[in-house]
Amino acid sequence: MSAQIKAAINSYSDYGYNSEIEYADPHRLIQMLFEGAIKRIAFAKGAMERNEIMEKGAFISQTIDIVGGLRASLDMEKGGDIAQNLDSLYIYITQQLVQANLDNDESILDEVSGLLKDVKTAWDAISVPEVEANNETELADEVEGSIDQPVKTVSAENETTLKKGNSQTNRALKAYSV
Repeated sequence: MSAQIKAAINSYSDYGYNSEIEYADPHRLIQMLFEGAIKRIAFAKGAMERNEIMEKGAFISQTIDIVGGLRASLDMEKGGDIAQNLDSLYIYITQQLVQANLDNDESILDEVSGLLKDVKTAWDAISVPEVEANNETELADEVEGSIDQPVKTVSAENETTLKKGNSQTNRALKAYSV
């Protein structure tokens, strides 16, 4: 993993997602980077509205780090035109973030957030390779097999109860409960 991707993940993980990062597959890591960038843009916009200059700058800086990680994750050889276009888009987004910071311009943040949401939507539509899906099923079976007492309900729709078990189970539960 490149230093730039690690920096992006560190920017993302500043908000307590270490457990999910530890267990995420590469597809999910990219999703998390998009989510982190979009959240930080919203935080920067809020700081901008409150005239909190230092916080705005910190959130925009973190977003730039995350976009740098997205850029570093591109495989230019295998990705062809799509990777080239994404690279150009990420460069543009970075330049716009710098400009938004300098000009205190919320409309630029809105534009950049919209661009990232569009790319994230496309990324979300990509299915995870079957091998990774099988690994998730194996992990779920392993977790289910080591269960001993209820912890919390996952959702009202299915009323699934998670259980507390050994340390490996707890790590997996933390990864999937965020």
